[in-house]
Amino acid sequence: MIKNGEIRQILKSSMGLDKEDLNESLVAQPKNYQNSTEFLSNATKRAHKELYEGYVENFNKISAKLDTVDRDKANSNNSEFRSLKIDETYNMNALYLHELYFANISDLQSDIKMDSLSYMRLSRDFGDFDKWQMDFLACCQASRCGWAVTYYNLFTQTYMNAVIDLHSIEVPIGFFPIIVMDVWQHAYYRDYLRDVKTYSMAMMKELNWTVIEDRVKKAEKIAQVLK
Repeated sequence: MIKNGEIRQILKSSMGLDKEDLNESLVAQPKNYQNSTEFLSNATKRAHKELYEGYVENFNKISAKLDTVDRDKANSNNSEFRSLKIDETYNMNALYLHELYFANISDLQSDIKMDSLSYMRLSRDFGDFDKWQMDFLACCQASRCGWAVTYYNLFTQTYMNAVIDLHSIEVPIGFFPIIVMDVWQHAYYRDYLRDVKTYSMAMMKELNWTVIEDRVKKAEKIAQVLK
Protein backbone atom coordinates (compact mmCIF):
# COMPACT_ATOMS: atom_id res chain seq x y z
CA MET A 1 0.00 0.00 0.00
CA ILE A 2 1.34 3.44 -0.94
CA LYS A 3 1.66 5.72 2.07
CA ASN A 4 0.66 9.39 2.14
CA GLY A 5 4.26 10.54 2.07
CA GLU A 6 4.94 8.54 -1.08
CA ILE A 7 1.77 9.85 -2.75
CA ARG A 8 2.81 13.39 -1.89
CA GLN A 9 6.24 12.88 -3.45
CA ILE A 10 4.73 11.40 -6.62
CA LEU A 11 2.45 14.41 -6.97
CA LYS A 12 5.31 16.82 -6.44
CA SER A 13 7.56 15.06 -8.93
CA SER A 14 4.83 15.05 -11.58
CA MET A 15 4.44 18.81 -11.14
CA GLY A 16 8.17 19.58 -10.96
CA LEU A 17 8.09 20.46 -7.26
CA ASP A 18 11.13 18.51 -6.07
CA LYS A 19 13.06 21.43 -4.64
CA GLU A 20 13.47 22.09 -0.90
CA ASP A 21 10.08 22.87 0.61
CA LEU A 22 8.04 23.05 3.80
CA ASN A 23 6.99 19.41 3.48
CA GLU A 24 3.63 20.13 5.11
CA SER A 25 1.25 19.17 2.32
CA LEU A 26 -1.80 17.06 3.09
CA VAL A 27 -2.91 14.08 1.00
CA ALA A 28 -6.46 12.82 0.65
CA GLN A 29 -7.51 9.51 -0.87
CA PRO A 30 -10.99 8.90 -2.32
CA LYS A 31 -13.27 6.60 -0.34
CA ASN A 32 -15.79 4.11 -1.66
CA TYR A 33 -19.45 4.36 -0.67
CA GLN A 34 -22.26 1.86 -1.28
CA ASN A 35 -24.92 4.20 -2.63
CA SER A 36 -27.74 1.68 -2.92
CA THR A 37 -30.68 4.08 -3.10
CA GLU A 38 -33.13 3.72 -5.98
CA PHE A 39 -34.05 7.41 -5.70
CA LEU A 40 -30.97 8.22 -7.84
CA SER A 41 -30.10 6.77 -11.23
CA ASN A 42 -26.87 4.87 -11.82
CA ALA A 43 -25.80 7.63 -14.21
CA THR A 44 -26.16 10.23 -11.46
CA LYS A 45 -24.27 8.04 -8.99
CA ARG A 46 -21.37 7.51 -11.42
CA ALA A 47 -21.15 11.19 -12.33
CA HIS A 48 -21.24 12.22 -8.69
CA LYS A 49 -18.48 9.78 -7.79
CA GLU A 50 -16.28 11.12 -10.59
CA LEU A 51 -16.89 14.68 -9.46
CA TYR A 52 -15.93 13.82 -5.88
CA GLU A 53 -12.74 12.10 -7.05
CA GLY A 54 -11.90 15.23 -9.03
CA TYR A 55 -12.08 17.35 -5.87
CA VAL A 56 -9.75 14.90 -4.12
CA GLU A 57 -7.27 15.11 -6.98
CA ASN A 58 -7.40 18.90 -7.09
CA PHE A 59 -6.96 19.19 -3.34
CA ASN A 60 -3.84 17.00 -3.45
CA LYS A 61 -2.31 19.04 -6.29
CA ILE A 62 -3.01 22.33 -4.52
CA SER A 63 -1.64 21.00 -1.25
CA ALA A 64 1.59 19.92 -2.95
CA LYS A 65 1.99 23.33 -4.63
CA LEU A 66 1.55 25.10 -1.29
CA ASP A 67 4.73 23.44 -0.05
CA THR A 68 6.83 25.38 -2.54
CA VAL A 69 4.91 28.60 -3.23
CA ASP A 70 6.81 31.84 -2.53
CA ARG A 71 5.23 33.23 0.65
CA ASP A 72 7.32 36.41 0.48
CA LYS A 73 5.27 37.45 -2.55
CA ALA A 74 1.89 36.93 -0.86
CA ASN A 75 -0.48 39.88 -1.19
CA SER A 76 -4.21 40.53 -1.21
CA ASN A 77 -4.58 41.49 -4.87
CA ASN A 78 -2.61 39.17 -7.09
CA SER A 79 -0.51 36.41 -5.56
CA GLU A 80 -0.19 32.71 -6.20
CA PHE A 81 -0.25 32.02 -2.46
CA ARG A 82 -3.63 33.74 -2.01
CA SER A 83 -5.13 31.88 -4.99
CA LEU A 84 -3.88 28.53 -3.74
CA LYS A 85 -5.22 29.10 -0.21
CA ILE A 86 -8.66 30.00 -1.56
CA ASP A 87 -8.67 26.97 -3.87
CA GLU A 88 -7.44 24.78 -1.01
CA THR A 89 -10.48 25.64 1.13
CA TYR A 90 -12.88 25.25 -1.78
CA ASN A 91 -11.65 21.79 -2.78
CA MET A 92 -11.03 20.58 0.78
CA ASN A 93 -14.58 21.51 1.82
CA ALA A 94 -15.91 19.90 -1.35
CA LEU A 95 -14.29 16.55 -0.70
CA TYR A 96 -15.24 16.42 3.00
CA LEU A 97 -18.82 17.60 2.45
CA HIS A 98 -19.23 14.94 -0.23
CA GLU A 99 -17.89 12.25 2.10
CA LEU A 100 -20.24 13.35 4.88
CA TYR A 101 -23.16 13.38 2.41
CA PHE A 102 -22.41 9.97 0.90
CA ALA A 103 -22.07 8.46 4.37
CA ASN A 104 -25.37 9.80 5.73
CA ILE A 105 -27.73 8.91 2.84
CA SER A 106 -28.90 5.73 1.13
CA ASP A 107 -29.95 3.70 4.20
CA LEU A 108 -32.77 1.52 2.83
CA GLN A 109 -33.83 0.65 6.41
CA SER A 110 -33.69 4.25 7.62
CA ASP A 111 -35.15 4.56 11.10
CA ILE A 112 -34.78 7.05 13.94
CA LYS A 113 -35.79 6.14 17.48
CA MET A 114 -37.44 8.65 19.78
CA ASP A 115 -34.99 7.84 22.59
CA SER A 116 -31.90 8.44 20.40
CA LEU A 117 -29.68 11.45 21.00
CA SER A 118 -30.32 12.58 17.43
CA TYR A 119 -34.07 12.71 17.92
CA MET A 120 -33.91 14.28 21.38
CA ARG A 121 -31.37 16.98 20.48
CA LEU A 122 -33.09 17.99 17.25
CA SER A 123 -36.44 18.07 19.03
CA ARG A 124 -34.97 20.16 21.85
CA ASP A 125 -33.34 22.79 19.64
CA PHE A 126 -36.02 23.07 16.94
CA GLY A 127 -39.11 22.73 19.14
CA ASP A 128 -39.91 19.24 17.86
CA PHE A 129 -38.53 16.80 15.30
CA ASP A 130 -41.06 17.74 12.61
CA LYS A 131 -39.97 21.38 12.85
CA TRP A 132 -36.36 20.33 12.27
CA GLN A 133 -37.46 18.43 9.14
CA MET A 134 -39.39 21.43 7.83
CA ASP A 135 -36.50 23.80 8.48
CA PHE A 136 -33.94 21.45 6.92
CA LEU A 137 -36.10 20.98 3.82
CA ALA A 138 -36.46 24.77 3.55
CA CYS A 139 -32.64 25.05 3.65
CA CYS A 140 -32.40 22.54 0.80
CA GLN A 141 -34.80 24.62 -1.27
CA ALA A 142 -33.09 27.90 -0.37
CA SER A 143 -29.61 26.83 -1.41
CA ARG A 144 -28.46 28.02 -4.82
CA CYS A 145 -25.52 25.80 -5.73
CA GLY A 146 -24.44 24.27 -2.46
CA TRP A 147 -25.44 22.41 0.67
CA ALA A 148 -27.95 22.18 3.49
CA VAL A 149 -26.33 21.17 6.77
CA THR A 150 -27.51 20.47 10.30
CA TYR A 151 -24.57 21.31 12.52
CA TYR A 152 -23.56 21.66 16.15
CA ASN A 153 -22.72 25.28 16.95
CA LEU A 154 -19.72 25.38 19.29
CA PHE A 155 -20.67 28.86 20.50
CA THR A 156 -24.40 28.53 21.12
CA GLN A 157 -23.93 24.82 21.97
CA THR A 158 -27.09 24.01 20.06
CA TYR A 159 -27.95 22.24 16.81
CA MET A 160 -28.75 24.55 13.91
CA ASN A 161 -29.34 24.39 10.15
CA ALA A 162 -27.25 26.27 7.61
CA VAL A 163 -27.35 27.04 3.89
CA ILE A 164 -23.88 26.90 2.30
CA ASP A 165 -23.39 28.33 -1.18
CA LEU A 166 -20.79 26.56 -3.33
CA HIS A 167 -18.48 24.76 -0.86
CA SER A 168 -17.05 27.67 1.08
CA ILE A 169 -19.50 30.58 1.23
CA GLU A 170 -21.65 31.18 4.33
CA VAL A 171 -19.93 28.47 6.39
CA PRO A 172 -20.66 29.31 10.05
CA ILE A 173 -17.81 29.73 12.52
CA GLY A 174 -17.84 26.98 15.15
CA PHE A 175 -19.37 24.52 12.68
CA PHE A 176 -19.44 20.75 13.40
CA PRO A 177 -21.50 19.02 10.66
CA ILE A 178 -24.11 16.43 11.66
CA ILE A 179 -26.42 15.97 8.64
CA VAL A 180 -25.28 16.95 5.15
CA MET A 181 -27.38 17.23 1.99
CA ASP A 182 -25.87 17.99 -1.41
CA VAL A 183 -28.19 20.35 -3.27
CA TRP A 184 -25.93 21.30 -6.15
CA GLN A 185 -27.81 20.73 -9.40
CA HIS A 186 -25.51 17.85 -10.36
CA ALA A 187 -26.86 15.87 -7.39
CA TYR A 188 -30.43 15.77 -8.70
CA TYR A 189 -30.96 17.49 -12.09
CA ARG A 190 -30.56 14.34 -14.20
CA ASP A 191 -33.28 12.58 -12.18
CA TYR A 192 -35.49 15.42 -10.87
CA LEU A 193 -34.83 18.36 -13.23
CA ARG A 194 -35.45 21.49 -11.12
CA ASP A 195 -37.49 19.74 -8.44
CA VAL A 196 -35.02 20.05 -5.56
CA LYS A 197 -37.83 19.57 -3.00
CA THR A 198 -38.79 16.10 -4.23
CA TYR A 199 -35.11 15.10 -4.44
CA SER A 200 -34.42 16.36 -0.91
CA MET A 201 -37.47 14.62 0.53
CA ALA A 202 -36.38 11.37 -1.13
CA MET A 203 -32.88 11.60 0.34
CA MET A 204 -34.31 12.46 3.78
CA LYS A 205 -36.40 9.26 3.68
CA GLU A 206 -33.17 7.26 3.58
CA LEU A 207 -30.97 9.18 6.01
CA ASN A 208 -28.55 6.90 7.83
CA TRP A 209 -29.42 7.65 11.44
CA THR A 210 -26.74 5.27 12.73
CA VAL A 211 -24.05 7.43 11.11
CA ILE A 212 -25.82 10.61 12.24
CA GLU A 213 -26.11 9.32 15.80
CA ASP A 214 -22.34 8.74 15.93
CA ARG A 215 -21.79 12.34 14.83
CA VAL A 216 -24.17 13.63 17.51
CA LYS A 217 -22.30 11.61 20.14
CA LYS A 218 -19.05 13.28 19.03
CA ALA A 219 -20.76 16.67 19.26
CA GLU A 220 -21.91 15.84 22.77
CA LYS A 221 -18.32 15.07 23.77
CA ILE A 222 -17.29 18.44 22.36
CA ALA A 223 -20.07 20.05 24.38
CA GLN A 224 -18.73 18.48 27.58
CA VAL A 225 -15.24 19.86 26.89
CA LEU A 226 -16.64 23.35 26.31
CA LYS A 227 -18.53 23.47 29.61
